[in-house]
Parts: sequence; structure tokens; C-alpha cells
Amino acid sequence: MARTHSLNTYRNIGIMAHIDAGKTTTTERVLYYTGRSYKIGEVHDGNATMDWMEQEQERGITITSAATTCHWNDHRINIIDTPGHVDFTIEVERSLRVLDGAVAVFDSVAGVEPQSETVWRQADKYKVPRICFVNKMDRIGADFYRCVSMIVDRLGAVPLVTQLPIGSESEFVGVVDLLSMKAVRWLDESLGAKFEVVEIPEDLKSKSLEYRTSLVELAVEQDEEALEAYLEGEEPSLNTLKRCIRIGTLSSSFVPVLCGSAFKNKGVQPLLDAVVDFLPSPLDVESVKGIVPDSEEEIVRESDDAVPFSGLAFKIMNDPFVGSLTFVRIYSGVLEAGKTVANTVKDKKERVGRMLEMHSNSREDIKEARAGDIVALAGLKDTTTGDTLCDPLSPVILERMDFPDPVIEVAVEPKTKADQEKMGTALARLAAEDPSFRVTSDHESGQTIIKGMGELHLEILVDRMRREFKVDANVGAPQVAYRETITRTAEIDYTHKKQTGGSGQFARLKLILEPLPVGSGFEFENKVVGGSVPREYIPGVEKGLESSKETGVVAGFPLIDFKATLVDGASHDVDSSVMAFEIAARAAFREGIPKCAPKLLEPVMRVEVVTPEDYMGDIIGDLNSRRGNVSGMDQRGNARVINAMVPLANMFGYVNTLRSMSQGRSQYTMHFDHYEQVPQAVADEVTAKMA
Repeated sequence: MARTHSLNTYRNIGIMAHIDAGKTTTTERVLYYTGRSYKIGEVHDGNATMDWMEQEQERGITITSAATTCHWNDHRINIIDTPGHVDFTIEVERSLRVLDGAVAVFDSVAGVEPQSETVWRQADKYKVPRICFVNKMDRIGADFYRCVSMIVDRLGAVPLVTQLPIGSESEFVGVVDLLSMKAVRWLDESLGAKFEVVEIPEDLKSKSLEYRTSLVELAVEQDEEALEAYLEGEEPSLNTLKRCIRIGTLSSSFVPVLCGSAFKNKGVQPLLDAVVDFLPSPLDVESVKGIVPDSEEEIVRESDDAVPFSGLAFKIMNDPFVGSLTFVRIYSGVLEAGKTVANTVKDKKERVGRMLEMHSNSREDIKEARAGDIVALAGLKDTTTGDTLCDPLSPVILERMDFPDPVIEVAVEPKTKADQEKMGTALARLAAEDPSFRVTSDHESGQTIIKGMGELHLEILVDRMRREFKVDANVGAPQVAYRETITRTAEIDYTHKKQTGGSGQFARLKLILEPLPVGSGFEFENKVVGGSVPREYIPGVEKGLESSKETGVVAGFPLIDFKATLVDGASHDVDSSVMAFEIAARAAFREGIPKCAPKLLEPVMRVEVVTPEDYMGDIIGDLNSRRGNVSGMDQRGNARVINAMVPLANMFGYVNTLRSMSQGRSQYTMHFDHYEQVPQAVADEVTAKMA
């Protein structure tokens, strides 16, 4: 079967935004106008096609990024809807990794909000070209020009305004297209499907000319011929302008800015045109790089059907009808249903059962997929998020995604015996879907502990367990993931001897334990010379230390940021074994750590509160009372922004306090920043609680 769309007509894009900027509504409209959904879903009714999980529909926020394929002007657009809530940044990172371009949606009333900045910086990290859509132009307080200046101030980007709004709030009727210098008005009764192109209204003529001039000047700088012609007084043609804007967008020299109101069906078609005109095809972005397993040699896989198949699994979803679905972005080659592929990260073979092209809630079986496609595979057994799938004959590992460690944990226990088994399965499947979610069991209490990136993150996972897997569970109060570390260097000489007739056990170790800088983790080094500890016993020492560091001596939390160096030891020809050295290492650890002045560490969160001026004093006072350290204050439009570092232990339930303090007018976002030492009084409290 030959390719139906050539690669340069593909657009793999994501829609990224702050929560409530209208991302899902915008996607809905895109699907409606490209002929994919016949009834427009509204988020407020809870039946939008992209928000396919029940909870998303209830909460009105997008949690998983469903991938959808649609067509516009002979181009094939794959859209990935990304979540905008800060607890789900991991989903956003993962989506950005497989996209070629993105549409950033802003709320014209609120402008650039905290989460938009976080997502924007993540997109910078992966060098994703973007266009901006200033949405909600029909709302009271909509201000397009303020939003454009915020794009400069907060995101440090260069906006290239390609449209101006005609009217705003309830008077918003259309846009001025600065490329063709015509006005586009939507006819209300036709659900935005019909619009008329008219002359620019008198009151906007001078403003349009001013913006048009700066647009042309910015655009022609991208192309020497166009620049020369322009300097000689020749106005660039529409095609030249589009070509120049495309060059600038792809190199991220500037971001085209459009406006509209997705809810009122205005401005969606020009947005689709801009996606096709300015965002990259798989051929415009750098080819994906990978390493050959075992040899660490770097290779490049071009976006081409003729080269061997390679793809990245970027999302796993549980589907009630098909079971587990793995979403894969195909970077090179052709993938056929029924073929066997290699998972190079897990070193396993996988057979591709069904291959589906997804529309947000209906699906179509396909027989093959080619470079540039985003498809869902059913029936994969071992593949998890971030794994590479490729042709078994030419293996490659595409770059791994790095996922942050969880900072909050809660204990969950099944309500009945019947729930017990189901809970195990449910948690295992949820953990395969979401790498920032971990499940462990506490050996002493026998409880199952789930860990995640924030309160909302865990709340939603427990909720999904109830709905999708029908497991009822009791959930404990959230606990902070404390850590321990050492602050002094010490040397330990330990001998393990056990003689009870027959062969006994003997191992002697000399270890140096020393603190490392924050964020270094654990290091082990073997400096034994002259074979006083035979080579084959060294792994036993390392294993003993590895297992011991999971329970520290202050309050039983994992020990981080230290180094253990084995400098000397002794062994016995008959009585020594790997086991004996492992036992010796554990005992040496327990004896040695108390000599190193161990301390308790706690996760400290970077908190940003956006609030009207009136509540500023109360909020700062409250943050200080939470052992917070306010590091700065900014003005943002007419609101104030407070930046602070606050220990996670003092942030539980903060959302309710903040709401009542500011009558619901303030918002906050927080994410993990670093671990730092706990003050002695607090450490004593934690230790007493754990004892």
C-alpha cells in the first residue's frame, strides 16, 4: 500500500496551555471543522471528544493526551491534547517530546498564566516551534494587546502579530488578517462555518497598517532576497510573506500570534491555515538521534519510509474495549500489523496485534503506518512509556525521557478481600501508564504505598482505580517523602565472624563514608589494592550497601547524597563468601552511619501565588508561618505574584486555605525544587512519629 499523504503535508502538533485557557474547546472546534466530529462537544456539558476519561469530563480538565488524526487543505494533522495542570507536567513533557510543532493557547483575559510559562519553558527545552492563539476574545475583560505584551515580558518570546481582533468582549465579530490586509467576519447563525471577507473597518485602518509594517519588517529579515526587494521599496507578495514567516517560526526567531474565540466558533479556520502554513512537517525538524544498544555509538534515523522502522512509545492508556493501548510516534520506516518488533530498552520482542488510528473516541483499524504517523498499538505486553520500538534487525535506542522522582506518598488499602487482588493489577497498570507514579509496599506495616507528583495527581489515580478497575480502597493522609543524608566523613572497620562447626562465615571491611553535594545520589567506589578483598566478593559489598541505604538510621527514610569507598578488608579461604561480605556491609553501614552525623532532609517546593493586591499581606504572612521563604514579588497585569520556597510538609490542603483567604481569587502552582535539611525541632517531631 503506497503512502497516501507525502511527508511534507504531515503536521504533528500539540495544543498546550494553562488550565482553563480553552485548550480542549479549541481542539473540539478543530475536529468539527475538519469534519471529524459532527456534534460539537462543550467542556461545560462534559461531553468534549478529547476529554475521554470520565474524570476529565467531570473536572473539566484534560488529564491524558489523547491523539487524534484529522485533515485540512490536503494536509494530515495529528493532534495531541496535553494537560495544563501542574501535577501533570510529566504528560506535557512526554507529549512535547514526540511533537514537531505546537499551538499555545492563551486566555485573553488572564494573559500568560504560571502554568503556561512552565509549559513554554518545556517546549523551549525540546526546541518545539510554536504559534500562539489568543482565545476567549468574547469574554468580558478580553485584551489582545495586553496578552501580546505579556508574551514578551513573561515568556521572553518575539511575537509576530498576524491578526488583529475586530471588537472585543460581546462585540467581537472577527479578525483583520494582516497578511492579506482584509477583514474576516463570522456569521453567527452558521456555527462559524460561514464567514465573509470584507474591507478593514475605518477605525482599525491606521492600527492595521502600523502592525502590518512591523510584521513585514520582521518577516523579510528571514530571507535575503525578500529583504533586498523590500528595502528597494517592493512590497512582498502573500506567498513570499508566508514563506518568510514559516522560516522564522521553524527557527523560533518569532512566534506568529492569532486570535479568536473557540467557544463562539470564531477564528478556528485561520488557526488551521496557520498550522498548515507555518508549523513544521517531520522533514523540517532534526532527524531523531539514537544509540546502538551495547556499543553506545550514535546514529541518526531520517524521517523516511525506506529506512528501518523506529518509533517511541510515549503514552499507554487502558481502553475498556481493546485493553491496553500503546501510543507510538513513528520516526522512520514502515510498521505493519501482525509484525514482530524489538523493544530495545527492555530487550524484549513484541508482536503488534491491532494497529489503530485514533480519533479522540472512535477508532479505525489500519494495516500499516509510516514515518510521521502517530498510532495506537493493541496487544503489547512489556512496553512502557518512553521505550523504543524498532526493527529487530537494526536495533536502536532513541533518547530516554527523564522522569522526576515523586515527592508525596499515601498509603492505600483495599476495603475487602476481593479488592485485594484487583488492586494489585490496577496499580501495576496505572504505574505502566505513568512513570511519575510509583507503587511500593512497606515491609513493616504491610501497607501498599503510592507515590506521585502532587495531591491532585494521587487523587485522580485513586479515582481511576475506583472507576476503571472497580477497586474500592481506603486512602491514608498524604505523607511527605523525607530523605536522610550524612554531614561528616567517617571510617568504619568491621569484622563479621560466625563459627558454628563446618564452614562458617568471615568477612572484614574497611569503609569510608562521606557526604556528597545535593542531588548526587549514592556512589560506591572500590579502592582495594593487593587483593585483600577478592574481586568476586565486591558485588556483595555493593549489594549490602544498596539495600541498607533504603532505611536510614534517623527515622528509617532512604539515605541519599553520600559515597561509600571500600579501602581495605580481609577474607578467609574457606569461610568467606559473597553472602558474608553482604552481611558485613549491612552491619558496617548500620554501625558507621551514626558516626557521620546523619540528618533528615525534606522536599522543598517552589510555590508561586498569583493574587490581587488586597490579599498580599495575609498570603505572605501565611507562607512565612508555613516555614516558607518568600524570594520575590512581581507585578503581573493588575495582580501580584509571590514566589516562595516552602517545605512540602506544610503545603497540604493549602488550596482551601488560599481560597478562603482570598475569596477564591488567588491561584497557586507548586513543583518540587530540592531537598534540604529539616530544622531540629521538626526533625524530632518526625522521628517521634516514625518511632
